[in-house]
Amino acid sequence: MISLAEFQDAARVLQGRILPTPLIYSPTFSQMSGAEVYLKLECLQKGGSFKVRGATYKVQSRRQEIGPGGVVAASAGNHAQGVALAARDAGVPARIVMPRWVSISKQEATRRYGAEVILQGETLVESIALAREMAGEGRTFIHPYDDREIVTGQGTIGLEIVEDLPDVDCIFVPLGGGGLISGIALAARALRPEVRMVGVQAASCPSARAALQAGEPVEVAAQKSIADAITVTRVGDLNFPIIRDCVDHVALVEEDQIAAAILMLLERKKVLAEGAGAAPLAALLNMTASVARGSKVVLVVSGGNLDRTLLDRILRQGMLHSGRIMRFSVCLEDVPGSLARLLSLMAEQEANVLHIRHVRSERELPICASRVEVEMETRGFEHVKRIAEALRQAGYRMEMK
Repeated sequence: MISLAEFQDAARVLQGRILPTPLIYSPTFSQMSGAEVYLKLECLQKGGSFKVRGATYKVQSRRQEIGPGGVVAASAGNHAQGVALAARDAGVPARIVMPRWVSISKQEATRRYGAEVILQGETLVESIALAREMAGEGRTFIHPYDDREIVTGQGTIGLEIVEDLPDVDCIFVPLGGGGLISGIALAARALRPEVRMVGVQAASCPSARAALQAGEPVEVAAQKSIADAITVTRVGDLNFPIIRDCVDHVALVEEDQIAAAILMLLERKKVLAEGAGAAPLAALLNMTASVARGSKVVLVVSGGNLDRTLLDRILRQGMLHSGRIMRFSVCLEDVPGSLARLLSLMAEQEANVLHIRHVRSERELPICASRVEVEMETRGFEHVKRIAEALRQAGYRMEMK
């Protein structure tokens, strides 16, 4: 285990090199959950995520051992940028192996921080294996989570949480390989032993849940997830016993729940969170982990590096699943005024039309009819029901999309 003194030493090393991120209270999420909810905004950290903490502490604590070849790491995005920043700060070269499917924006961000990027591997585990091989060429390997210095650096978040909220009752932490939750759990419990720890995983890659059931780290099959930062198919060997002994519950969240949480954070708190960063809110609001009413809960928003094209899809899906977008089609008599009457009805229902597609030539359509596909912004599911009922009462045969 890692001692409190080691975490405090790491905090001193990181002082001035990373940002002490804010812990903010959310009245909205508190009202929704019944708890006092605070957000630890690591999405505002250098490089857009918590990863720079562990990487910087690793590089600084091993600076004398790093040769002219510099450092090598493997990452799907955030660790890559963290290592690149840490290496640049220390003045050493960095080579990053990234899986082939990593988004272009994450590749370019890593290059802009000064690292050499190599695309190899279909999974993060494969990329890590290749990076380890490259370490044999005179480079220092920096593992993204299964590393004592990495865990120690990430644990400084736990120190900050307890310093800002000494009577914290529960901390929700995204859980992939386990480096983040291991550090936070050990550091926070060293100062407040009674604090409850909840790890949150994407249901598409439940590696920690499977490891706890098996009694040891095991490889799991993973589906694609918008929370790619926690899509890690095997928890770390160093991290597993800490998770087993210090994490009270591992919650699983579905893709639509994560998307809805991203949308809520953006709309309610003006916070842009990536999928992993929004996962704790998804777990809290969907009650996949119970919290006592009135208890003080911290959600670690671990990062905000969300690809722009993915953000657009997530926001639209999030709005669909929360009843904020309604899509339907109706057949109209193809005469002047038909579309105007439909739009007038929509205006009466106070719905905001986003898109209209007017189709006249389809095989199934009668000669004198047209089909109109409508997408509207709505206020929620009750509003959608009222609009659907108004359409039916006006004689429209509506098909929901």
